[in-house]
Amino acid sequence: MENKKEGNDWSRRDFVSMLGGASLAGCIPFAWPEMAKAEQEDSFPAKNMFAIKGTFVNAAYTHPMSLGSYQEIGKFLNTRMLNRQEPVGYDAFERSSVAADFARLINADKEEIAWIPSTMVGENLIVSGLGLSGSKEHVVTDALHFHGSLHLYGQLEKQGLKLTVVKPRNNRIDLNDLDAAITPGTKLVAISLVSATTGFQHDLKKVCELAHSRGALVYADIIQAAGAIPINVKDSQVDFCACSTYKWLMGDFGVGFLYVRKDVLPLIKRTLIGYRQIKSYTSHFLPFDPAGNSVFESSSTDDMSGHFEVGTFANEGIAAVRYSLDFLNRTGVDKVYQYRKPMIDRLQQELASDKRYIPLTPVDAVSPIVSFACKDAANLIKPKLDAADINISVYDDMIRISPSFYNDMGDIDRLLSVLKSV
Repeated sequence: MENKKEGNDWSRRDFVSMLGGASLAGCIPFAWPEMAKAEQEDSFPAKNMFAIKGTFVNAAYTHPMSLGSYQEIGKFLNTRMLNRQEPVGYDAFERSSVAADFARLINADKEEIAWIPSTMVGENLIVSGLGLSGSKEHVVTDALHFHGSLHLYGQLEKQGLKLTVVKPRNNRIDLNDLDAAITPGTKLVAISLVSATTGFQHDLKKVCELAHSRGALVYADIIQAAGAIPINVKDSQVDFCACSTYKWLMGDFGVGFLYVRKDVLPLIKRTLIGYRQIKSYTSHFLPFDPAGNSVFESSSTDDMSGHFEVGTFANEGIAAVRYSLDFLNRTGVDKVYQYRKPMIDRLQQELASDKRYIPLTPVDAVSPIVSFACKDAANLIKPKLDAADINISVYDDMIRISPSFYNDMGDIDRLLSVLKSV
């Protein structure tokens, strides 16, 4: 599958227009009218939380930013401008409390969470920390894992890694096929909890039980799951998982979370070193420095930040996800899922009976994604969607639809009308 056309190309001018003409250059003041919390939390579709133009059913591509997150970014920018609109020190954004909010969302301990710049960086940190680069260890993954991750393991295979890629059957990865692939001595099983391609969802607990019975560890990419479906890392016993925040967590690019189960953290070697890991540092070369035999002395912390955090953070993204995580924890991810499910079911029912669309998503899937194969979709469907101001992911021969809690059945009706007119 080639990523030819996915969503619409938004320019900076489009973004400014979407925000209602707010001054991004001056940012004085950077604010939106207050939104009623009762409407935010208790009423779906929550269209009042966003400034979306057109019909956007493409949250799996990148979730629209809420007005609340936009306001939080504005507060951060005020601190960067030193315009005294916000108290000094606001730019720290209480990173620890935001990480704790994410831990709460997936039922982890705060001490098991580290900040990372992206999902792929998180997976690379685990892969390199386990010593897989240049090794002959055995890794099992599946064809529905993120294509960037498959590229990672394919490149490591060229360096000597033993790689097994399980193929889907009937639009799903069969647990029996994983059972056959995970042989004794397997080092890592790497999967996407929810496939970005088809929306197939693994039973993470069963995958972990199987892998652990063979002595293997499990990494899960949860970028298409966190914030969209309930996740319980303690119940599943997954060893590692990671996600960026710009999809269902409704944050922004450049910031994400890495979870490592506390009892497996000692198995991970530090492969990237930076100032975020420093426990103590003393120099011995400046005036009034204490005497010492070396130019400097330093030590590392043994916690998650000491293993994985390296340098500066994308604080704008932290500001955005701070608001979103608070909303998701108060509202409940299960409520978001329950609201979205009838829209997914309707899409499945309406398009499955159309011979032009071949279902790729299992009918019992609970994920936020539904995909269909459609010959020459990029040429046949994309122009009609653009004309109707409807945004979904369109590939050469496939479409992917992903509604969120700002959508309603009217949006689904408009989309189906276009898809059935092809």
